[in-house]
Amino acid sequence: GALDGLHRYPDGGAKALAECLAEKLGVSPACVFMGNGGDDVLSVLSRTFLDEGDEVVIPQPTFSPYAHVSRVMGAKVVFSPLREMRIDLDDVFTRISGRTKIVFLCSPNNPTGGILAEGELVSFLEKLPEGLLVLLDEAYGDFADDPAYPDSVSLIERFPLVVLRSFSKIYGLAGLRVGFAVSREGVVGYMNRVREPFNVNQLAQAAALAALEDDDYKERAVALVREGRGALYAAFGGMGLEYVESQANFIFVRVGEGDAAMNALMREGVIVRPGSAFGHSEWIRVTVGLPEENARFLSKLRDFLA
Repeated sequence: GALDGLHRYPDGGAKALAECLAEKLGVSPACVFMGNGGDDVLSVLSRTFLDEGDEVVIPQPTFSPYAHVSRVMGAKVVFSPLREMRIDLDDVFTRISGRTKIVFLCSPNNPTGGILAEGELVSFLEKLPEGLLVLLDEAYGDFADDPAYPDSVSLIERFPLVVLRSFSKIYGLAGLRVGFAVSREGVVGYMNRVREPFNVNQLAQAAALAALEDDDYKERAVALVREGRGALYAAFGGMGLEYVESQANFIFVRVGEGDAAMNALMREGVIVRPGSAFGHSEWIRVTVGLPEENARFLSKLRDFLA
């Protein structure tokens, strides 16, 4: 097995894993970029395509590493505020300039959980000027059940799109760090010139290959999250709390004092993400867990709010 070969370097191109993903996605293996988690994909993307003085457009709030990897390369970050907790593609478009090189979009968005519907995404992509890329982060996309959720991989030949996905969420392999991007061969080719050698370790490659064969686990995980979302919605409604309906495996909920709630819950062994990390201090982001974990969270949250 994989353990027997740990004295050797891994396959530097993660060839077997890329080929398996390509077959499942219906693309050429040359369209798949393998990374040491989604963060590595973002870092390589920025190092490949951003220079000092370039600009990127990022909705806010969203996943903070988009801004970090851009600033590391000397790019200017231009933020686009959400509208009613949803990415406003019309506003994003108005912030694109002649210096814009990358637009970062997260769907479902972290921390709000909203998606970009296929119609609005395609309309946005159709009117983009030449010379820029769109990074579409779908790390949480496996949990989406909205019929409007796009088949984004089918769009990569029509548009300058880089689709980011992860084994950390749906497959629970966050500790092994496996992420990947799907894009045109030319984009992936340039990124492979920039990435570190052996960037996906041997155990990670083996685990990801095994995970791709376990459709039953994936289906159970999705069903569990969807059921848990519904239970948490009902509980929040009963408690009179405002929340954002989510297509991800987390929910953004308004509790009054987010940092205080986080600290109180932490003392009880329940970990949530404070909304202050996203500029919304009255909110927390809670990940959907097992039924008993959700029940424990709700019990401790009620204690905090009492």
